[in-house]
Amino acid sequence: MLVMKNGPHDHDDPRYAVHKSDAEWRAQLSPTQYQVARHAATERAFSGSFWNHWDDGRYRCVGCGEVLFDAKTKFDAGCGWPSYYEPVNAEVVERVRDESHGMVRIEVRCNQCGSHLGHVFPDGPEPTGERFCINSAAIEFQKR
Repeated sequence: MLVMKNGPHDHDDPRYAVHKSDAEWRAQLSPTQYQVARHAATERAFSGSFWNHWDDGRYRCVGCGEVLFDAKTKFDAGCGWPSYYEPVNAEVVERVRDESHGMVRIEVRCNQCGSHLGHVFPDGPEPTGERFCINSAAIEFQKR
């Protein structure tokens, strides 16, 4: 089950290096991946394939393959979504103010293709104090 944000986001923005038509996104992604990555939907907690996944490797964007997170930064936040205390570097994610659902949060998107990944919160562990709460449908795993 997915929870939609208030309307889709236009991710065909010239700031992103990767551009695809809506038809191309639909052909590439599963229906769940499409709704999450292209329309900022959210997976139900504890339902995604990576919330309790602890293999060594890297997590890539489903939209463009950009390496986003390393398994070494993954931690159990108890929230039901894969959580990381930092991306592989500050350049791979974009932070966007999200005022949907009557609250203010910081959405994170892939900086290469604009795919919605999840949100970042200031309640993570050291060394960053941040928790990148990411939808499993927005990422793919590459074993090391």
